[in-house]
Amino acid sequence: MSSTAGAKVGLVELPYAAISSATAGGLGGTCVIRGCVPKKLLVYGAAFEAEFRDAVGFGWDHGESAPTFSWERLIAAKTTEIERLNGIYGRILDNAGVDKFEGVGKVTGPHEVTVTTVDGVATKYSAKTILLAPGGRAWYPSIPGADLGITSDEALAFEKQPKRVLVIGGGYIAVEFAGIFAGLGSDVEIMYRADLPLRGFDEEVRQTVANNLEGRGIVVRDGVNPLKISKNDDGSLSVETDAAGVIETDCVMWATGRVPNTDRPDLGLKEIGVELDAKGAVVVDEYSKTTVDSIYAVGDVTNRVNLTPVALMEGMAFKDTVVRGIPTKPDYENIPSAVFCQPPVATVGMTEAQAIAAGHTCDVYTSTFTPMKISLAGRVEKAFMKLIVDVDTDKVIGCHMVGPDSAEIMQGLGIALKCGATKKQFDSCVGIHPSSAEEFVTMRDATRRVGPNAEKK
Repeated sequence: MSSTAGAKVGLVELPYAAISSATAGGLGGTCVIRGCVPKKLLVYGAAFEAEFRDAVGFGWDHGESAPTFSWERLIAAKTTEIERLNGIYGRILDNAGVDKFEGVGKVTGPHEVTVTTVDGVATKYSAKTILLAPGGRAWYPSIPGADLGITSDEALAFEKQPKRVLVIGGGYIAVEFAGIFAGLGSDVEIMYRADLPLRGFDEEVRQTVANNLEGRGIVVRDGVNPLKISKNDDGSLSVETDAAGVIETDCVMWATGRVPNTDRPDLGLKEIGVELDAKGAVVVDEYSKTTVDSIYAVGDVTNRVNLTPVALMEGMAFKDTVVRGIPTKPDYENIPSAVFCQPPVATVGMTEAQAIAAGHTCDVYTSTFTPMKISLAGRVEKAFMKLIVDVDTDKVIGCHMVGPDSAEIMQGLGIALKCGATKKQFDSCVGIHPSSAEEFVTMRDATRRVGPNAEKK
């Protein structure tokens, strides 16, 4: 972006590797190499298992033997696709005139970066402005045997599929990988310390996801913490917990959150005056500038809204502010997001609890139904939709969905909320029939009114 806007740009990145390590990087970053893109490919692969079973209800016969699955073929195909994308990003940078430096970058001055290659050769480069975007990494607690587990990095590159998997965590990575492993045939348990998964999401969405995890055959252990992991003689693992005894498994996957990448490798930020917060995130102002005037930071390393498209938005604002000279702030209002569990979650705007806390009196519209896509399959799984409408302005201030195609549907609703759409405008839109999406424009009767003036009519 900055190069095409007229700046002379250099990019420091570690060499590509299929999994994460101290010397593994790759053009495209976490999202493309070992994050949302390869994860989504595995989500697609895992979804076929349920669809094969659903097909019987729609008249299909699999014959004498059910379809078989090869983990090795899926991982190989995924890796080939990621390598292709990595090459595309390299060509995009070349065509934009960006100078690429392969190695570890360390900020050694307000206008200086020292790049050390894998074989130890260090070279200093100067720049008018430095932009930090090293992202984040998986975090797991310091308990005995924690290193016997894996993170999402390794899960995306397993050579052989584990028979039994225990996923520890209740966030989006946890529920996504629980669905992936279960859909591909592993016996899966998920364990989290809260009463429901997906902290920060709407409560009814969280409950629906918990129900769907169990409905897909995943053992859910809520209110449980791990205490110790031990390796058995046969290579399996024993996980001691505080509330569920000892869990035997073949693989423990940590999905307990991520932390900013400011110390692995050492970026040298504290030495030159770049302030970090208590979690190690780079402190920035509303224009993404750090406490050093010539250094900016975007993406997960700032721990603002940790989503790839948000980092891109912050990068665009940086380009406008620094390169084009047009001060531009990133806009964090009404950011759509999705969780690719099975079925997926998508949301934009406020949750019901957030709306009440912000002082809104709201009409809440909800709908729970069996999607037509599985209506003949005999599978018991509900879609859930929710609209939150501010009573005083009639504006829709929150949209939430659990169900097939929810991410595709929510992208359009994100535009509507950005435009300040009202419930009356939602109601005036003709629904596409038959579709799940039409439910968002046909919910006429509020389920309840909530907020400080809920009793007033």
